[in-house]
Amino acid sequence: MFSTSVLLLAAVTWVHSYELTQPDFLTVRPDQTLTINCKVSYTITSHATAWIRQPAGKALEWVATMGYSGGLYYKDSLKTKFSLSRDTSSNTVTLRGQNLQTGDTAVYYCAREPQ
Repeated sequence: MFSTSVLLLAAVTWVHSYELTQPDFLTVRPDQTLTINCKVSYTITSHATAWIRQPAGKALEWVATMGYSGGLYYKDSLKTKFSLSRDTSSNTVTLRGQNLQTGDTAVYYCAREPQ
């Protein structure tokens, strides 16, 4: 029997507006892949986009960053679980998670990093 991870999703940015192209709430089984698309109004080739998560009752935790030039940066303890990709034509940064467990239950945010 599979346990489930309940993932709440949100998106924030410090300067510009945003559009999160996923439902507000997802349940992902450990054998499934989580995909969250963050479509933003700024140009992702000019600004880095970070993914941050916050489990209930805990502090914010940085997950990964997609640099403006396409460089990928991951928290060491999470780099085997998450991957980032981007679509520069639609200014969308995508977070994919696999082999997630209940400990990965959190609110997930995307945010433009300050210059």
